[in-house]
Amino acid sequence: MNSNENIKILFVCHGNICRSPMAERVMRHLVAQAGLEECFVVDSAATSTEEIGNPIYPPARLKLAEHGIASDGHAARQMTWRDYDEHDLLIGMDDANVRNMTRLAGGDSQHKIHRLLDFTPRPGAVADPWYTDDFETTWQDVALGCQCLLDWIIKEKLQ
Repeated sequence: MNSNENIKILFVCHGNICRSPMAERVMRHLVAQAGLEECFVVDSAATSTEEIGNPIYPPARLKLAEHGIASDGHAARQMTWRDYDEHDLLIGMDDANVRNMTRLAGGDSQHKIHRLLDFTPRPGAVADPWYTDDFETTWQDVALGCQCLLDWIIKEKLQ
């Protein structure tokens, strides 16, 4: 990947209705603020088929709206093996996502699959608000993770 190519990022969670579309929208927002829209392609997907076609979950939409980030136009989709070839980075939210992403991709020979919070000073999992009902903590994790990921990309890939 060189600075003349788009950097293609795919955020992935279980259903593609909470964490991964939040990360997709936050990253797009941060990229736009940095004036780097032409350098990035950002998308999201699920490891499961449970929510295919569904929009962003309403509490996640509300959390994005609180921060001035639009959430319209989303339809959940499942990650495929082609996503591995088409993206430079595939970013999961937790260990289960990473395991399922690796399975769906047929492996990770190019070391493209990572957890979002591994780019931050506090590596770990982004808790699933579907189960915790704590969208604020998820927002904070996603916002920190996306900012640290963008900082890393700028330093490592765009310099």
